Amino acid sequence: MANTIKLSGQVRDEFGKGAARRMRVAGEIPATVYAGGAQPDYIKLPMRETTLALRRANALFSINFGGKTKMAVVKDVQRNPVKRQIEHIDFYEVRAGEKMTVEVPVFINGETKGAAVAFIDMQNLQIRADVTNLPERIDVSVEGLSDGDKILAKDVKLPEGAELVIDDPEDSVITVEVPKEEAIEEPAAATAEAEAAPAAESADTQE
Repeated sequence: MANTIKLSGQVRDEFGKGAARRMRVAGEIPATVYAGGAQPDYIKLPMRETTLALRRANALFSINFGGKTKMAVVKDVQRNPVKRQIEHIDFYEVRAGEKMTVEVPVFINGETKGAAVAFIDMQNLQIRADVTNLPERIDVSVEGLSDGDKILAKDVKLPEGAELVIDDPEDSVITVEVPKEEAIEEPAAATAEAEAAPAAESADTQE
């Protein structure tokens, strides 16, 4: 089960750009918690703790405010285009047992054989899982793979209870190949050695 990040906030009763600016100056971030068709909750959260927490991909939040606690995931984050400071957060309330589809980044683990290099063909995979167990990343092992090998979407190992959401499970996620420049250098080196051999034999004959 994924770790739940706890945040303590306060109900906000001020709205508009002026109010939002005052909150940010005071070290707070305005946020909204949506719950389907119900009336959303308008809150403010501590800027430092919330900014650090948002570094976690697909995190599950337990938000305490106004005497109640809601479990939620991030729906949208608005940032200042210049300072990159968080200006507003939209959360979506969820419940244990509920499933949702999220984008999960792909990372490579392990060492390939020889000069072969592993290339990521799909930077992210769509994964459907319980909200209490949303993966932050998908690690794919390329240990021992060689030039020409591929890892298809259907072959990627997913966390327990998670399922891949993709049109074609035969799509390539990882491709292993020798970079072209290295593949060219190797035959060139062999040719140089072959040309050098007769020259050396000729020199020996002249002596």
